[in-house]
Amino acid sequence: MKIIECVPNFSEGRDPQKISSIAAVFKSFPKVRLADFSGDADHNRSVFTFLGESEPLLEAALAACGKALELIDMRKQIGAHPRLGAVDVVPFIPLGRAKMKDAVNLAHAFGQKFYERFGVPVYFYGFAAKKDQHTELPDVRRGGYEGLADKMSSAKGSPDLGGEEFNSRAGATVVGVRDILVAYNINLASDDFLLARHIASRIREKGGGLKHLRAIGVMLKGRAIAQVSMNLTNCKETSLKIVYDRVKELAAEGGVQILESELIGLAPRCAFAGTTPEDLQLKDFNEHRLLETHLKYLSRS
Repeated sequence: MKIIECVPNFSEGRDPQKISSIAAVFKSFPKVRLADFSGDADHNRSVFTFLGESEPLLEAALAACGKALELIDMRKQIGAHPRLGAVDVVPFIPLGRAKMKDAVNLAHAFGQKFYERFGVPVYFYGFAAKKDQHTELPDVRRGGYEGLADKMSSAKGSPDLGGEEFNSRAGATVVGVRDILVAYNINLASDDFLLARHIASRIREKGGGLKHLRAIGVMLKGRAIAQVSMNLTNCKETSLKIVYDRVKELAAEGGVQILESELIGLAPRCAFAGTTPEDLQLKDFNEHRLLETHLKYLSRS
């Protein structure tokens, strides 16, 4: 069975009714499985994870993203997480018997239909990138929503679909294809934002830290704690235990302990090599947060 995972990120994490309205759209498509969704008020962002075969997945993604565009106005949106638009990023990930080219074809089809239907500019990234400078998501998103108008008007920063006209309500959307990624945050038992930034700079791969790790320091103002927010792009080579232990070590150097850690979306079982959710102080974890749980369900349906 050719299964594709899609993990759209929307720039709304504070209004439960809006998040539930988007979830209801996914649930109205019986041939796709909504595996997980959550919103974060400080990041002001929600992340949905759903799986299925290409055709029903495409239609569900378009419908849910359309609902998000109805509900989210970027002119009023403020949050800690980098973003370009209301429908910020829509990654597709091949699973099961699906190949990378299947996901790339689906991403390009989604991007084209999304632009035609809603008029929102689209950038392609990852394995679906059409420009060399758009391979990495942080590079595409650099400058954020606030710098988007200037970005779009430059030759280097122009979208793949859409012209120079800036859509102030919706912003722009980044659509792409990637391998399995683990979105993982560690919350410090402290409001030391500078320490969180220091830890992030030490552990991220681009700073000479851990391989396959991206990291930023974030202040969670609603809880008055600092967070190290991370994306792990290859958990087979760098496990969550390696990440957790290194953050714990650097936090201790600053006289701070770890409060808890959290997953955003799903993680494959191999991410927990050599450890347990309890050892990682992982909150709100159960078997439904494992990717394999949902793949097993789809294989039986």
